[in-house]
Amino acid sequence: MGGKISGKSNPSPSEAVRLDKWLWAARFFKTRALAKAAIEGGKVHCQGERCKPSKEPKVGDELLIRQGFEERLVRVEALSSARRGASEAQQLYTETAESIVRREQAAALRKAGALGMTTDGRPTKKQRRQIHGFRDAQEQ
Repeated sequence: MGGKISGKSNPSPSEAVRLDKWLWAARFFKTRALAKAAIEGGKVHCQGERCKPSKEPKVGDELLIRQGFEERLVRVEALSSARRGASEAQQLYTETAESIVRREQAAALRKAGALGMTTDGRPTKKQRRQIHGFRDAQEQ
């Protein structure tokens, strides 16, 4: 009764790890299910191509990860299948310099309201009257 299950030996964490598990261990996603859904939804690209959750990333691979408004281009530095502290998770990857610059510029644009996403809440009674008046004028 050896330690082998169904004829396969268990690979060490440094040898092979699934992409969804690596993304979870690197703390890009809170659960493996979210990581898997992001990969299947085309939000994660490995070496510029769509991939499957079972893909085994290798050290040096570049991953493009989209989360909400943010898009990160990271290089895999180490493999791990265990989720540990944030400081240890950050050592699994490095984000490229141009990716950091792009993210900061996009955040500044969003903050400044340049993308047209600013709202001051619900319109006041006066603003509502102006909106209805504008609509009525357009219909005539």
